[in-house]
Amino acid sequence: MSFDLAAPLAARHADNLYRQRPLLQSPQGPMVQVDGRAYLAFSSNDYLGLANHPKVVQALQQGASQWGVGGGASHLVIGHSEPHHQLEQALAEFTGRERVLLMSSGYMTNLAVITALVGRGDRVLHDRLNHASLLDAGLLSGARFSRYLHNDMASLSQRLQGGQGKTLLVSDGVFSMDGNLAQLPELAAQAKAHQAWLMVDDAHGFGVLGQTGAGLVEHYGLSSDDVPVLVGTLGKAFGTSGAFVAGSAELIETLIQFARPYIYTTSSSPALACATLASLQLVKTEHWRREHLQQRIQEFRQGAQALGLNLMDSPTPIQPIIIGDSAQAMAISAQLRAQGILVGAIRPPTVAVGSARLRITLSAAHSSAQVQQLLDALAQCQWETPDA
Repeated sequence: MSFDLAAPLAARHADNLYRQRPLLQSPQGPMVQVDGRAYLAFSSNDYLGLANHPKVVQALQQGASQWGVGGGASHLVIGHSEPHHQLEQALAEFTGRERVLLMSSGYMTNLAVITALVGRGDRVLHDRLNHASLLDAGLLSGARFSRYLHNDMASLSQRLQGGQGKTLLVSDGVFSMDGNLAQLPELAAQAKAHQAWLMVDDAHGFGVLGQTGAGLVEHYGLSSDDVPVLVGTLGKAFGTSGAFVAGSAELIETLIQFARPYIYTTSSSPALACATLASLQLVKTEHWRREHLQQRIQEFRQGAQALGLNLMDSPTPIQPIIIGDSAQAMAISAQLRAQGILVGAIRPPTVAVGSARLRITLSAAHSSAQVQQLLDALAQCQWETPDA
């Protein structure tokens, strides 16, 4: 029997769920060139505006001149260069952890950590809205897989009862499609009460939250004892690429020995590590970026509420507007494009059926005038379907 690839693709089209890649023809920034047209963009995770920062670009170029471009081999063969080592030490200091292990992507990091820590006979418990990489890792681990209701501590407590083997409790820090925060103090308390380990993927909080930008753990004033396994990504607020896991020296050595995605992957470019070291320095010294970002968030929320838009309870740069119907979400995104505004329409299966949305993301690089331009464009959109 041959594979029928046409029918599933046609079904995606018919259900208004077909995905298309916009072609970016400029560096990241508030103003971008996409598919041959200039847009004001509110769809990037470059939260601090560092992806095209001159110091980060210069560090990448200088790093390539000194260290070359390719990693050459896995970290355990001969791919672990001095810049990688320096970045791991700097991130360990920044997060207040004993050690850090650098990896090539957030998806890879979550697969590596979860499959190395739990297996058959163990349990892995997930928030229902966790990122796909966390859910996939839990399923691939072979551990007993369970999901509790989103940010529902009673649901979690029920699932933590009993059970054999080790228990790993896993949550996003900032939920990527809703923008809200995990109830980290409550999660930590539940984990300790049931002798479970807590793992937090702080992809969208790292660099943005906390007094110094160290993320959600710092935001809540928690320690490494509360959150033993901390994952962060570098391709969002830090503006580069890759990810890391931070924790005890014993945790990192365990991952080096047993995490297959780490062991069998060529290291990332040493020049990229140089760029990330420059980005980390900017995160640590230019606190005004987080302050500026918070101002843009408040301006947008106040304006959107005045328009009567259906916002979610998000204190982060991720500001979803719930539409519900996938076709209507696509139509409003198209209306914004016609006005020169780039905002993505997020539809199932990324979000639940009936909860399609505009996922607006704000950056420290946005000006107040640009946020007002977005609000003005939203006010001009037709929010009802033609036959409603």
